Amino acid sequence: MKNFGNQVQFTVYQQLEENIIPVSYEKLEAKAKEELDAKPYDYVAASAGIEDTAKENNLAFRKWKIVPRMLRDTSERDLSIELFGRKLNVPILLAPIGVQSIVHPQGELASARAAASMGVPFVASTASTFSLEKISAETEGAEKWFQLYWSADHELAGSMVERAEATGYGAIVVTLDTPMMGWREKDIHHAYLPFLEAKGIGNYLEDPVFCSRLERSPQEDIRSAIMHWAKVFGNPSLTWRDLEFLRSRTRLPILLKGVLHPDDAKLALDSGIDGLIVSNHGGRQVDGAITAIDALPDIVDTVQGDIPVLMDSGIRRGADIVKAIALGANAVLLGRPYMYGLALAGEDGVRQVLRNLIADFDLTMALSGNRSVSELGRGLLKRL
Repeated sequence: MKNFGNQVQFTVYQQLEENIIPVSYEKLEAKAKEELDAKPYDYVAASAGIEDTAKENNLAFRKWKIVPRMLRDTSERDLSIELFGRKLNVPILLAPIGVQSIVHPQGELASARAAASMGVPFVASTASTFSLEKISAETEGAEKWFQLYWSADHELAGSMVERAEATGYGAIVVTLDTPMMGWREKDIHHAYLPFLEAKGIGNYLEDPVFCSRLERSPQEDIRSAIMHWAKVFGNPSLTWRDLEFLRSRTRLPILLKGVLHPDDAKLALDSGIDGLIVSNHGGRQVDGAITAIDALPDIVDTVQGDIPVLMDSGIRRGADIVKAIALGANAVLLGRPYMYGLALAGEDGVRQVLRNLIADFDLTMALSGNRSVSELGRGLLKRL
């Protein structure tokens, strides 16, 4: 995508394209809250405890200030990057978010189609309402990754990874920070867990290993299937040694998501991991945890370019992406904003969230004096 921001500005100002959702993140979130029922809205928007981590994720970006450079020809820009031998149009992926059907009936299918249309990789969650095969069928030929919640049943985890590789996914993202769910006060208040309504367990209901553990098929006895899901979802007994099992089940690149401590980054390198995602799960797991953007520089310094480092948790605008990449991230993952776009306007809403974010990133990069993602470095920033 070259000079994408200018193109978007032109089409919007000339009224050649309608703004179907609020442009600002704050208004987008407020509109989604207005439109959705409290239970699904809070499931998406809320975080653990008093939600300090979620709030600080956003505020922490403001500590880093961009110092623009002048008279550096930015008339032509290139936003593309390369990850694992594949060229991506922009350094943005859609983060894995489960149970998207609670905000829109097309859920992950709509989000994946929107991402594909914009050339943005979609990371499909283990906790999707629609199975990884159904998502892949909607995005044939598009870059997509699969996120694994490692089950207490090793063979089930292995089966899901093998299914992802067989169905055209390009990488496996193992989420480390959710061996069990965090204390989310609003979900507890609502007594709301959508998985117990058979939402977000599509990958399980279509998995041969999972189904082999049931006395009757999910079609015959969905309640027993849900209860078995509850029994095997998390796995707090995992250790670094278990990564060898996962490697034996796939040839795809394996990334670890949820790394915040540099010592864990070193252990990941020692374990032969292919990439890291610096993330605190958007504040949904550990209240009071370090912010992702504050953890990022130490992780990057530990890895020293040996493997890619991505980040999520708090990406809201183009300046956030510029700052994350300047601090060493190869790419970022976008979470809640696209869920609000999905809630308000389905596939078109997700597409427009991406349109606005990419345009904002392109223009911010140019106005800071840079023509390509590779030019963004720590010298662009000053910490206050």
